[in-house]
Amino acid sequence: MASSPCGGTNFDSGLEIKTRSVEQTLIPLVSQITTLINHKDKPRKSERTLAAIQRVGQTVSVAVGRFVAVGEAIAHENQELRDEMGHACFEARRAGDAIAQLTDVTTTTPAPSPVDGGGPRTVASSERTGMVKAARLLLSSVTKVLVLADRIVIKQIITSRNKVLVTLDHLERVSTFQEFVQIFSQFGNEMVEFAHLTGDRQNDLKDEKKKARMAAARAVLEKCTMMLLTASKTCLRHPDCESARINKDAVFQRMRCALEQVIDIVTESRSSGDNKVLPASIYNGIKDFKSSVESLRDGLYAVPPPQSLGSQLELLVERTEDFTDSAYTSHEQRQAILDRCQAVRTDTQRLLSAWVDAQSAQAKEPTEEMEVCILKTGQSIHDLRRELHKVAVGRTSDLLKLHGEQLPLRSLKTSGAEGNQEAVAQYAHTLHEQKEQLVETCRLLCHVSGTEPLEITCIHAEETFHVIGPQIISAAQTLALHPSSRIAKENLEVFCEAWESQLGDMSLLLREINDLFEGRRGDKRPYLSLPRPGKLSSNLKTAKAVKLDAEEQSSMAKLGLDLRVMSSDVDAEVDKWEEQEDDIIRQSQSLASMAYNIYLFTRGEGLLKTTLDLFHQAEVLSEEGLQLCSSLLTFSTQLVDEEEEKAQVLAEMDKLAALCQQLQGGTKTPVQGKSATFQKVDLSIQSTRAILAVVLSLLPICNKLHRKYKSERSSLGSPHEGWREEEASTPVKEDANSTAAVLSANSTAAVLSANSTAAALSANSTAAALSANSTAAALSANSTAAVLSANSTAAALSANSTAAATAALNGKNSNGFNGVKSLEQHIGGLNLLESN
Repeated sequence: MASSPCGGTNFDSGLEIKTRSVEQTLIPLVSQITTLINHKDKPRKSERTLAAIQRVGQTVSVAVGRFVAVGEAIAHENQELRDEMGHACFEARRAGDAIAQLTDVTTTTPAPSPVDGGGPRTVASSERTGMVKAARLLLSSVTKVLVLADRIVIKQIITSRNKVLVTLDHLERVSTFQEFVQIFSQFGNEMVEFAHLTGDRQNDLKDEKKKARMAAARAVLEKCTMMLLTASKTCLRHPDCESARINKDAVFQRMRCALEQVIDIVTESRSSGDNKVLPASIYNGIKDFKSSVESLRDGLYAVPPPQSLGSQLELLVERTEDFTDSAYTSHEQRQAILDRCQAVRTDTQRLLSAWVDAQSAQAKEPTEEMEVCILKTGQSIHDLRRELHKVAVGRTSDLLKLHGEQLPLRSLKTSGAEGNQEAVAQYAHTLHEQKEQLVETCRLLCHVSGTEPLEITCIHAEETFHVIGPQIISAAQTLALHPSSRIAKENLEVFCEAWESQLGDMSLLLREINDLFEGRRGDKRPYLSLPRPGKLSSNLKTAKAVKLDAEEQSSMAKLGLDLRVMSSDVDAEVDKWEEQEDDIIRQSQSLASMAYNIYLFTRGEGLLKTTLDLFHQAEVLSEEGLQLCSSLLTFSTQLVDEEEEKAQVLAEMDKLAALCQQLQGGTKTPVQGKSATFQKVDLSIQSTRAILAVVLSLLPICNKLHRKYKSERSSLGSPHEGWREEEASTPVKEDANSTAAVLSANSTAAVLSANSTAAALSANSTAAALSANSTAAALSANSTAAVLSANSTAAALSANSTAAATAALNGKNSNGFNGVKSLEQHIGGLNLLESN
């Protein structure tokens, strides 16, 4: 009887998987190994079953062999990993051979005896032990190889950051325009590379807190790239201007901090990461307090008594002082918060008294009085949370409406261009007050945000307003001193745009927090496609923005009501899917989110302020709908036996494509006059409703077929497609200038939001961007480049493995910063003649 050659090997349980790419790569492997082990439990098997088991075992062994070959190539190119990687590859190959041996019918199963009549064969139970040992060794060693390969990605990011820092130092010391243009061109290329690497890493992280912190750091780098360009130009043009120097120094300092934060996240250094404690928020305090209240049911014999409950409550009440002590909180709001706090105190005291009575009576279970007190305390703390949420959200909404016209910014631009230093000082004071209000409001939102990622986003918004406010003032002071300077005027414009952009981000953040609190969408709504000020698509730039009057707004509101209901219906259908990261789900969620934006426009709310914004959103919605059609077509090719359902899906898909093309064409059609514009708005909303109706009819059908297809695919006779050698091949495309190869779950190209200012990969992308030249880890049979995909099992898939598509550095599907894309244009526009 065959035995496992892997006996005595311990499974390495100390490997922590930090990225989705590694995790998703292991899932199919675990599935196949589990299948083999489970069938080893069955003492008698048919010939067909044994043959299927043998095919699975051989497929696993072959794939592991290719995987190991890539790992060994990586070890050869990275001396610091040679020993560890070599040992892990050796163990993986040994385990793969053992699995092939244990599933080989000719060596593990004796021929059927005449007594059995050629029926099912009997397999020794000891083989299961060998299979378990081999499986443990294989999973441990494959995980080790993937984690080691992941170190190379981190090394790439650190190396890229170091190059950026060196060039940044050179930029800071330049003294001539000619030298600046040359070095800044190099800096732009290095920032593009860094943007790709960090964007891939951000979307690959499992920890949502780290992902949020990475997004915040990359947002800073994106905005600061253009600020650095104009601030440096201004300083070169006016070298003796103190305000210009202050403006420039602040940009360089902020960029260095953001670069350092990225490295802290990827290396998990002690200066930040999980070791960086977030400010104590009221939401977390309420959550902990409620947990302590509920635990009293099981703490009748706790020693000492739960006196800490009162201390918890007092700490919580102390945090509400950020609301009650604010000069911008009305007397009524302040009194309502104080009343809610007192109600919680009263109910908590009654609860503690009931707990003491129950303990004195030696009750085995909570008394009725104690249960009533627990319910009352829970309700009073909920009422306090709702009151705080109401104040924070209301304050933010009012502030965003007040600042929507950007009067201080316009006044600063005008006064600076006129050289009126007194007026600049006056409006600078106004802007400073607005900055303080926004900073405090961000702090209040942080208290009621509801999740740690949203807390991090609130903190980022607070820091951004705190920094950009003084930078706008210094830029305006420079312009006031040099009112004829085109460069100084351009510099002020860039900082004002950054301020306006952050206000837009804050509007999105407010909506996310509010929806989470009300349980509508939570954190599932993606931040995509919302237009930014000054970022409208080229075909809309020549049009004139129109704001609807009250009567037209009322008419539009009636049309928009259906969009709200239908977008909620789409969400409800999406929730029924088991795989929430399927492309069909992601794109349907995006369509529902954008339709909800249009609904808010019909109410005069949200970020869509003018008809131009609406048309832009509708155009992006139509593009996302066409992407959904592509995903549906791909899905339909997997349907073999369901001809009737397939025909239905294709028919609805054709209808959806026609509606999207109709909407796209309508948004690009120029109109003149208010009446024609109003008609175009009406048609855009009607088309959006029709698109959502088709999506709602498709989702239940696709969900049913997807479940059936998944069930059939997971059967023993059909090994996971990631390990099949029959998979159709897609050639690997390499880009010598790209350092990031991005693989999406259902596409060979990374999908980016059409208008996202931060490069965001699709939700289904495993973001494993490991290039051949950098010896990072993505597996392919014909290449030493390593690609970790959600649908691949450790990469060394068969000779026909799915390939990685390299992301173009400056193309539509790039994963870089929008600000970096236009660096060449701005560099070309450097006005060297102004030095005269």
